Amino acid sequence: MKKSMQQKNCTVKIDSTSTKKVNILMVDDHPENLLALEAVLTSPNYNLVSATSGKQALKYMLKQDFAVILLDVQMPGLNGFETAKLIKMREKTKNIPIIFITAISQDVEHVHQGYSVGAIDYIFKPYEPELLKQKIKQFVKIHQNHEEQLIQNEAEKTAEIQEINEKLDLTTLDLRRSEALAKVIGDTILDTIVTFDTYGKILSVNKAIKSMFGYSYEEVVDYQIGSLFLIDTVEKEAKSKQIDMSFIKQAGERVFEVIALRKDKSWFHADIQVGKTTVEGHEIFVCTIRDITERKQMEEDKKQKYIDMETIVQERTMELLIANEKLKTEIVERKKIAEHLLASQERFKKMFESSPNLLAIFSLDDKSFIDVNERWIEYTGYSNEELNSLNLGLLYCIEESNCHYQDLQTPSRNQKITYKTKSGQIRSGLLSTELITLHSKQCALIVVTDITDRVLLENEMARLDRLNLIGEMAAGIAHEIRNPMTTVHGFLQVAKSSRDPLKLEIVDLMLDELNRANSIITEFLNLAKNKVSDKKSQSINNIIESLFPLIQAEALRSSKEAILDLHECPDIYLDEKEIRQIILNIALNGLDAMTPGGELAIRTYTENKDVVLEIQDQGEGISPDIIEKIGTPFFTTKEEGTGLGLAICYSVAERHQADIYITTGDTGTIFSIRFNS
Repeated sequence: MKKSMQQKNCTVKIDSTSTKKVNILMVDDHPENLLALEAVLTSPNYNLVSATSGKQALKYMLKQDFAVILLDVQMPGLNGFETAKLIKMREKTKNIPIIFITAISQDVEHVHQGYSVGAIDYIFKPYEPELLKQKIKQFVKIHQNHEEQLIQNEAEKTAEIQEINEKLDLTTLDLRRSEALAKVIGDTILDTIVTFDTYGKILSVNKAIKSMFGYSYEEVVDYQIGSLFLIDTVEKEAKSKQIDMSFIKQAGERVFEVIALRKDKSWFHADIQVGKTTVEGHEIFVCTIRDITERKQMEEDKKQKYIDMETIVQERTMELLIANEKLKTEIVERKKIAEHLLASQERFKKMFESSPNLLAIFSLDDKSFIDVNERWIEYTGYSNEELNSLNLGLLYCIEESNCHYQDLQTPSRNQKITYKTKSGQIRSGLLSTELITLHSKQCALIVVTDITDRVLLENEMARLDRLNLIGEMAAGIAHEIRNPMTTVHGFLQVAKSSRDPLKLEIVDLMLDELNRANSIITEFLNLAKNKVSDKKSQSINNIIESLFPLIQAEALRSSKEAILDLHECPDIYLDEKEIRQIILNIALNGLDAMTPGGELAIRTYTENKDVVLEIQDQGEGISPDIIEKIGTPFFTTKEEGTGLGLAICYSVAERHQADIYITTGDTGTIFSIRFNS
């Protein structure tokens, strides 16, 4: 890559030379001829140099380089042929092209003489200017190409030398690094490394010689390598016979074990390995010595452990014989357990098939039914093969609470659901699921108790109960409506018997009584009809914030204050109109219960995944006997109340699967509405 970059730089230099003016030398002893040549060759790319004699031309050539020389033949002093000969004799100028221009020397022998002294062309006067111009142009181009090639060659040579220098620097760096690394390895390795010559004389050692043998570097250099080792030991006494040098040399690069002798004449077991290399024609040997005392001790320990292991094996053999007898007994017991398990499986199969509930085993890994009982097929109308070709979520276990498909990954108990049969009938049931492992697969045991008949019965009973409640409420309505009607009836009788028109005060009173009767009837209808909620997934905080200005205005009108304390809550299914009604009813009741200066707080938060709405006032609280009657239609503690507001609140809460809790005391009352998840 460096080389290519250098070559690129060279090309840039070459391009720069092409913009340089090219020197052209014109030699003629007649100035008018020189002017004529200048007129023909004038160009912004040429630098025309004129000389009136051969001697002057030679002087110019000592100072400048020329692309081409136009030389007259007949000149005083040095003629053209002599001048050309001198030019060709000079190393620096011998390659410059020379063109002879003459009007006199036109003989063939003059032409031959011109070419013999080095001319490349011989032109007779008068000449064709355009032809001369084109010839000069081509010679200039040849000169430029030659110059470019010289520069290119010089650049390539420089780049090549630089590359060689870089490689040399890298080689030197690698050599220094290798030397430093070898020194560090030699100084830090635990093995002793000894170099010696072909006569066994030690040339160098590393620092480990001190800790392993007790010798210093100075003590061991020029020492015989064989004196560091012994052939064998007898009763831990080293023999005096040393290892022969030839034995060490013949060992080659294989590792073999020897007895090493320390400076203090103590000995130890060692492994040695000998390598050979040639340095400047001389054989050098490198010997690595490793202390294997610990390994020898470990081998002795292994031998002892082997003996101990044989003893243990014998003992274990006896234990295994005893265990084998116990195993035979255990096999007999396991056969009994297997028979019992088989009987249990048979019982489970009978229970599974004969259960009055809908039972199914569903594979969570394969998303398919493994088995269903007869009651499941009877109620749903689908066979096991048909179930596996359908999506469970589209067919079964749709929760009534939020219309989401039941998650079989989570165990459940008596979850009220609806399921669709093959005929399209929607039936009700109680779903229980349990996670089980069957043949190493994660499965769900699904139990559905069909309660369709019970639900129909409960709905009918609820309808009858509602009719009974409406009948009981009718008496209260009759009493509540009779009072304003009596008032209106009395005033109308007075008006009939009197000729005077009724006073406006009496008319307003009659209208108030009629409006009161109409309000009672409207509230009763809201409570009595079985309204279907238009629920949408939305934020309860948004509903409260849109309603808050109305509550705040009502609070300010009576010199009271309303505040919000809303926390982040998940979206839930709500009927916005009904939720607005329940918030307004409870909030206005709270404002009515407080004296001027009181504070009404509306807050929301999440508790155990349930969304909770709290409305807290600072009134005097509610007495226990009144709390028991709260929510009962037509029960009120207000002089102008209908007693239907909280009854409607409880009806709305029931349609939203919500519970209302009341906490009261001397400092005020809290109405908590918990929307169950």
